[in-house]
Order: sequence, then structure tokens, then C-alpha cells
Amino acid sequence: MIRTIEELSMNAWPAMKTLHYDGWILRYADGYTKRANSIYPLYSSEINIDEKIEFCELFYRGQDLPTVFKMTEASIPADLDAALAARGYQAVSCTSVQSLDLRGESYETSEVVDLSSTASETWHAAFARMNNVAENRRATHEGILHAILPDKCFVSINADGHIIGCGLGVLQTGYLGLFDILIDTNHRRQGHGKRLMMALLNWGQQNGSNIAYLQVMCDNEPALGLYGKFGFQEKYQYWYRIKA
Repeated sequence: MIRTIEELSMNAWPAMKTLHYDGWILRYADGYTKRANSIYPLYSSEINIDEKIEFCELFYRGQDLPTVFKMTEASIPADLDAALAARGYQAVSCTSVQSLDLRGESYETSEVVDLSSTASETWHAAFARMNNVAENRRATHEGILHAILPDKCFVSINADGHIIGCGLGVLQTGYLGLFDILIDTNHRRQGHGKRLMMALLNWGQQNGSNIAYLQVMCDNEPALGLYGKFGFQEKYQYWYRIKA
């Protein structure tokens, strides 16, 4: 389950450049988001762990970025987390990965939700505004979205002449990933998040999805509450190890 969802999430949020190194996947996207600029230690490894860590540190130093490892309980080798801690890497951004079985369920979609297979400039601008994306990061963010190869669905809700909520669904091999469900601060607690979720889950079902998954920060109580109402349950957690 862990490796499957980690692979799906990499495809749903692609890096600009990727380097495979002895079972570890080193991702680079000009520093935009830890997900796209970190090491995924997913597969069997043979090279000495200290040698591998030093290689990674040299690689990211060459990109003028901190060295970041995306860790789960299935990371390989099993003693990697302890080795990183001993080297001064701090654990940050605990995230809950949750899933929901869509079979036998029904999700109604609202007329106020717009769905599209591509993100318009208006969608990009609204996302940047609601997620505080700096102007010099927008091109990288848009490039990541354009690089997504699996089927995708961009959803949004309009009010007062502008987008007040948006989200993204990415579908691959029966798994629907839900990403970046955002609601404008002035329009929260009005059911818009639920409407976006329902629209994406309905779209996933109509296109052959059996399982939905998402990633939510462990301390994001409002989001955890919303997802819990749908029946999402935690499958595992991930965290990042960053050199202090």
C-alpha cells in the first residue's frame, strides 16, 4: 500500500527532473514544494548508506537546495531514519495519508462546481492567491501541473465574479488522488469544500476509480474533520527529514 500510493503521488505531482540512484529517487523542481524536491527511498538498496547520503547532499548542494528525505515506515533501508537523525536531520511536516473505498457509494455533484481537464489562467491565479504562491514560483507550479501525465480534473467554485474554491484530482489505475482542496478565507464553513470533494469523487467514479487517497497535515484539524466525514481513514504517515 505505501509504495503504491507513493508511486502514484509522484506521478500526480511530478518533478521537473528526476535522478534514480540505487533504489532512491532524487526529485528536483526548482525548490517548489518539498514533495517535488526530495529523496524517495522506496526500493532495495545495495550501496553503503553513508555513501548514499553524502551523494544526495552533494547533489542538492549543487542545486542550491537543502537535502530533504521523504520518509515512511517502509523507507529502505530500515535504519535510514535513525541514520539521518544521527546526522542532524530534523523531522518536520508530519502528514497523514488516507484512503477511501468508493465502491458501493454515490457522490452527487453540484451545478456550482466547474470541472475541466485543463487548468485555466483564472484557475492558476486563484490557486496562487489562495495558497500564497509567490509570483516567482507560479511558473514552476504551472509547469508541474502541465507535466502530470495521468488523467486529471481541475475543479473550482465561482462566486462574486471570481473563484473562491479549487482543487485537483489525478486518476491512475483505479486510484483517485485528491490534491490542494482550497477555499478562500472569506468563504469557509459554507460547504464549499464538501462540494469540491463530492465533484472529484463523482468524477473519479465515472472514470473507473475504486479507491480515493489524499494527504493531509497531521495538525490540520479542519481538513481532518472534513475528510473524516467522508469516511477517509489513515493508512500511514510520512514526514520529511531535513538537514538542520
